Amino acid sequence: MDLNTITEVVRRPSDRPGAQWREGDAWLAGGTWLFSAEQPGLCRLIDLTALDWNPLVQSEGGLEIGATCTIRDLYAFTPPPDWIAGSLLATACEAFLSSFKVWNSATVGGNICMSLPAGPMITLAVALEARYELWAPDGSVRTVDALDFVTGNNRNILAPGEILRRIRIPARALKKQAAHRRFTLTRLGRSTVFLIGTHTPGAGDLLLTVTAGTTRPVRLAFDTMPDARTLRESIDAIPADVWFADPNGTPDHRRHLTRYFAEEIRDELMTGGPA
Repeated sequence: MDLNTITEVVRRPSDRPGAQWREGDAWLAGGTWLFSAEQPGLCRLIDLTALDWNPLVQSEGGLEIGATCTIRDLYAFTPPPDWIAGSLLATACEAFLSSFKVWNSATVGGNICMSLPAGPMITLAVALEARYELWAPDGSVRTVDALDFVTGNNRNILAPGEILRRIRIPARALKKQAAHRRFTLTRLGRSTVFLIGTHTPGAGDLLLTVTAGTTRPVRLAFDTMPDARTLRESIDAIPADVWFADPNGTPDHRRHLTRYFAEEIRDELMTGGPA
């Protein structure tokens, strides 16, 4: 879609692009959402792709994902064998309601900053205990837990002009066992619920991430593997106003699916095989 209110595009921003921020600006990375709808409040775009941020940096400490990393590049990444949960990277990419053309442009950071309940990069980041590096216009940097970033449907903690720079996933999370469940009304539809459970090999813990069915990510953490009743009670304790309602499902439907799939995930991680 043509954005007829745009009068300028900053093609080569400074290394600290927030310093150039002014009211009416928008960050441009993939632009797959930006160009899909009218943007009457915008007059200038700042192109982040010109900054050439490294898309993926693997190290002993884990995986660093640049905010402008495309979904295509993330999907093509091959994690080392000891990153047992590394398969979730591809799983999250496959959860996109999009074509391969969108994969070539859409970015990891863009999906996170849209902060929609069904954003699969949000699910991935929270499940793998990621932390986000945020740059402010004044040059200051802060780091936040992925769990705390999204605050509601299409809402997050970013201040005006603040930007998501990178996503850091620790190696310890990537070395966990993982199981996931996802439900859609149609085979390639938007997620109604998307759950990921992780478990440290040799330990009794469980980390269950609930997304898509809730307006913000919910993390249920257990030091020891819960029984079915305890897990269900923890899901039932999620506040009623956190459950999401849209044409893909009612809050009651999403709560029911979450209970069902959470138990399957618990059983799979406890027994070491699919439920």
